[in-house]
Amino acid sequence: MNLLIKSATVIDPASPFNNQVTDIHIKDGLITQMGQLNLDDAELIDANGSYLAPGFFDLNCNIGELGLETKEDLQTGTAAAAAGGFTGLALAPNSYPPVHSKAEVEYLLNRASNNLVDIYPLGTISHNREGKDMAEMYDMYKSGARAFTDGNRPVQDAGLMERAMLYVQGFGAKVISYPEDTSIAGKAKMHEGVVSTMLGMKGIPSLAEELMIARDLYLAEDTGSEIHFTTISTERSVELIREAKRKGLKVTCDVAAHNLVLTDEALSGFDSLYKVKPPLRTRSDVDALIAGLKDGTIDAIVSQHTPHEIEFKDVEFEVAEYGITGLQTAFSLAINAGLPVELVVEKLAINPRQILNISLPKIAEGQKANVVLLEAGARWEYTRSNNRSKSYNSPFIGQNLTGKVLLTVNNNQLSKF
Repeated sequence: MNLLIKSATVIDPASPFNNQVTDIHIKDGLITQMGQLNLDDAELIDANGSYLAPGFFDLNCNIGELGLETKEDLQTGTAAAAAGGFTGLALAPNSYPPVHSKAEVEYLLNRASNNLVDIYPLGTISHNREGKDMAEMYDMYKSGARAFTDGNRPVQDAGLMERAMLYVQGFGAKVISYPEDTSIAGKAKMHEGVVSTMLGMKGIPSLAEELMIARDLYLAEDTGSEIHFTTISTERSVELIREAKRKGLKVTCDVAAHNLVLTDEALSGFDSLYKVKPPLRTRSDVDALIAGLKDGTIDAIVSQHTPHEIEFKDVEFEVAEYGITGLQTAFSLAINAGLPVELVVEKLAINPRQILNISLPKIAEGQKANVVLLEAGARWEYTRSNNRSKSYNSPFIGQNLTGKVLLTVNNNQLSKF
């Protein structure tokens, strides 16, 4: 690789060129020079003021391997990730079998080696994600698992969650909570509110999420543990976490990109492409989530990429699976939510790595090139032809979006879009 990016606006608080327009020379995977450069032998990319930022990192991504490769495999999943500006993925253990021992962790790491996108498997809290017996967390940690979660299955047993929080303190890992009290959520399919009443559908109350957040905050306070909540979605959830941070609890959280731009009104036509969990909430919830990102209550934005074959989505709403393919649209949705690009980079690139204690890429001379080139104001159409995922269960396919990824570089590999 021998690449010269001309006139890029750097967004990286750790870079000496932060918020400056500069040229960047990348050779053999390293940033060799920055400044006003003219190099005849390098491939030229005219950024024309577009933003150059550290590559994005996703804290909540589902890829079919192991066992569900018909939904997505590592090759197609990482291709979609690169197209969305992601150079790192934390893989949820929602596979078959789940990632509940070192064998699965090591398999994923070996399969993903020499890829543009770095893979970080998340191990399960409980064996087989059954919520009964604790999984082999220390063995998984030694093999490369950075954090532990039962994925899209909430841990209902408070005692199990408490033991997991205490156990991981011994080796410095983190527990990730998907907050839902299933006894309250039941088998409902959408948010409980005016729209669910109008449609005659049983709803999932906001309380189902908020009760679990309150429980795990109490557990974190009692044990002195760190806790991360993934895909929070309600106004009260934001308030609970904001208050916990004020009290000094070691708590972080993230929000799914689609929950920043969609409300439950999108379900008025019973379109299963909008069926997600946590469900799409109300406008006041969306406004609270955006405010939480701006004031630092919410630390990160995730894609919650959840691919499905057509037979799992193109069916009646009641029986359709939950989930959206989100890797290629996360940046655009964050921009469409009205967030400034500097804040988007913080929530998509910097904070996610800090949450998992992963070293941050730095845009500086002598550093490894792990970057994404972004045009925040560019319009582009998301289509089936430019969709890199194996699945296409996204309501945004066929729509024009603002905020485009132009270039992704990592591990001495390059993708242009």
